[in-house]
Amino acid sequence: MIHILSQRTRDIVKSTAPVLEQHGTTITTVFYRNMFEAHPELLNIFNHANQSQGRQQTALANAVYAAAVHIDNLENILPAVVQIANKHVSLGIKPEHYPIVGKYLLGAIKEVLGDAATDEILDAWKEAYGVIADAFIGVEANMYKEAREQENGWNFFKPFIVARKVQESDIITSFYLKPADHSNVPAYQAGQYISLRVSIPGEKYTMIRQYSLSQASKPDEFRISVKREADNDPNGMVSVYLHNQVNEGDTVEVSPPAGEFVLDATKTTPVAFISGGVGITPMISMLGTVATATPERPTVFLHAARNESLAAFRADVENHATSMSNLKHQIFYATEPNGFITQEVLESYVDTTGDAYVCGPVPFMEAMIRSLRALGMKEEQIHYEFFGPAIQISE
Repeated sequence: MIHILSQRTRDIVKSTAPVLEQHGTTITTVFYRNMFEAHPELLNIFNHANQSQGRQQTALANAVYAAAVHIDNLENILPAVVQIANKHVSLGIKPEHYPIVGKYLLGAIKEVLGDAATDEILDAWKEAYGVIADAFIGVEANMYKEAREQENGWNFFKPFIVARKVQESDIITSFYLKPADHSNVPAYQAGQYISLRVSIPGEKYTMIRQYSLSQASKPDEFRISVKREADNDPNGMVSVYLHNQVNEGDTVEVSPPAGEFVLDATKTTPVAFISGGVGITPMISMLGTVATATPERPTVFLHAARNESLAAFRADVENHATSMSNLKHQIFYATEPNGFITQEVLESYVDTTGDAYVCGPVPFMEAMIRSLRALGMKEEQIHYEFFGPAIQISE
């Protein structure tokens, strides 16, 4: 439950929405710059690539604007709070970080807006930020408690050994991870992710990245499958390090499973898994879960890859197919005729009375979701997740 603000505070905050829409990214850019100058230790937590590419600034600006728009009913932003809170818990965000963020966010509003940011406006935003921060802290406290108290659970980061390293395609490699203390791992839901924290030689700060768990839950190990990004891609530093320098027997730090993009494994109604590129990683976990838990379930597995050398998990799909009585699966290669998942393809494969799970590059996902909607699927039937800061799909 989110604490109710006074009507006057809500009116003031809501009145700032047009200004935030116009200047939001400038404000959040100034915010991050000033906060990191004063608290460089926070660079051990934040994704430097998202910072350099402006993605994190845009995501935060959108979140602040959404808070202003929905200030009369902050319950409307609770789903976003839960999604972001999962990410925060995976990164190890703590309650003491919130006052720091609040201080520099208000300072950035004042710096960018100047005299337009009156004391009345700043006081209203200070109160609103306090309420929203308390909501995050409360949600995250429950998540930390659940992660800590589940069997084999823990909080923050724990050493894991790379037990096996397996190449899945020309650009995707799987890492099988086992706890360094020889304990088992907690059960997780298909679709969840873990964070890896690494110290790369020559880099001042640790780096954290989220990776989907790419196999159905097993008691003794996690598997992640990492796409190697280009050497000159700022977002690729960790993936290149994992591919080139992390070997079997090496240690990485891992946070507990998190995330809301999960398979409802209790259902037996039709389900379709639709992925592009490395978006296959949570889908292969979901497929494996269906193969184990409900092998009779009518299932469709469609995957799009640029070419055959880049397509991962073909053997996994074939292996799961042997235990499933009602699976239709197809891999589409962009280099071949009819090599794309079109609306016509979806119409021929997908039972629109069931559920669809979609993951992949943003343009791919936008096309798939619009096509599924055009075929009559409702919002609650279509489940999707973007990798990286949250993005909205327009109608």
